[in-house]
Amino acid sequence: MSKLIMFHGKECPHCRRMMPLVEKLEKEESVSFDKLEVWHNEQNADKMRSFKDLIEPKCGGQLRTPTFINTDTNGVLCGEVPYDKLKEWTLS
Repeated sequence: MSKLIMFHGKECPHCRRMMPLVEKLEKEESVSFDKLEVWHNEQNADKMRSFKDLIEPKCGGQLRTPTFINTDTNGVLCGEVPYDKLKEWTLS
């Protein structure tokens, strides 16, 4: 099983819109994301920064929220995306 992480910010509007899609995907496909809040949790922010070399090239040179990482494949998905794109990325 892949290790999936969603880095998000508590007040991030894009993250808020993505959370129901992530939860829907978890139910439909029996996958699980570690949802790590990075705006108010320094330990989670440090974890996100530890993936800087993977995230920045895929996210316009920045660490942004939401960011999704598959630690098995080093796959990265950035920002607010349609459900179909999230599902395709997660299952590929």
